[in-house]
Amino acid sequence: MAPSHVLRCCQRGLAWIPVIFIALVVCWSYYAYVVELCIFTIPSTGEKSKFIYLVVFHLSFVMFVWSYWKTIFTRPVNPSKEFCLPKAEKEQYEKEERPETQQEILKRAASSLPLYTRTGAGAIRYCDRCQVIKPDRCHHCSACDMCVLKMDHHCPWVNNCVGFSNYKFFILFLAYSLVYCLFIAATVLQYFIKFWTLCRRKSAENCPKSELPDSHAKFHVLFLFFVAAMFCISILSLFTYHLWLVGKNRSTIEAFRAPVFRNGPDKNGFSLGFTKNIVQVFGDQKKYWPLPIFTSQGDGLIFPTRLVTTDPEQPTVVLPPNSFRCGQPSPPSESQNRLLCDNLQANDHLEIVTVKSGKP
Repeated sequence: MAPSHVLRCCQRGLAWIPVIFIALVVCWSYYAYVVELCIFTIPSTGEKSKFIYLVVFHLSFVMFVWSYWKTIFTRPVNPSKEFCLPKAEKEQYEKEERPETQQEILKRAASSLPLYTRTGAGAIRYCDRCQVIKPDRCHHCSACDMCVLKMDHHCPWVNNCVGFSNYKFFILFLAYSLVYCLFIAATVLQYFIKFWTLCRRKSAENCPKSELPDSHAKFHVLFLFFVAAMFCISILSLFTYHLWLVGKNRSTIEAFRAPVFRNGPDKNGFSLGFTKNIVQVFGDQKKYWPLPIFTSQGDGLIFPTRLVTTDPEQPTVVLPPNSFRCGQPSPPSESQNRLLCDNLQANDHLEIVTVKSGKP
């Protein structure tokens, strides 16, 4: 046990290397921009532009660091105790060797839980490692060694699992890091060109005098532009992809493997429409959207679903409003109930069952 424990501690220590690397790059970028560029490079005649640069830079820097901090240190949320097997059923499950009988035990335990998703084979989703019945959209993270509610992915750059508790922070981290890199690249570009031209003419016989100081600041400015442009390109693609996921109300896992419901897999099973999908992640108060504070709707255990998959080639059957609570002996949470009520009000005109007929 001792060697495995030591190995686990070493793995946890090494997992912080990417975070430390990002922290060092950010600290250097702050020094290079504020000191080397704004203080030593920009001429004294440009005091007004220097002031504007520093104000905008510090705003983007603070928001970037704040959202990055929240993404790193917000702990993933685990399933609640109600998803654990009772002691008697847990002992029975562990003693039983036949998968069919184990599934019967899980079905009895899950009959009182708000579950809609299943495994690919239609079985109850159960984690043998954590010994809990997995709520909808919950997955086990091998890196964190725990089940995470609405798990999106494990990100080594934040050394944390991105899930229900910090997905909004992760989106804002990508947004503000993109703004941070774009602003640096845009404002450094003109000085990058001047320094680059100065370096290329250095060996010329009649090199024109430059208005910029020929000091070590040029190396910081040149490297700062390259780093900002490189990170900007990589972050832009990742940020665009996650905006698409938010609009579809999917996680990264669900984008690669559609969640399986009782009536089969449905990649749009949790999609409520573009606006409501965004509200689920960012909350219903828009004034808090830009801030890295938790405003996501729900509790991470229950999610409103599109319970009926409409097929244009088949008769259209719409479930009554009460069907939204099948298998839920206890009422949903307040935020969940608000979403469900919004869906029911939006679909009041569909309460009459319409049957498409092939006859004219």
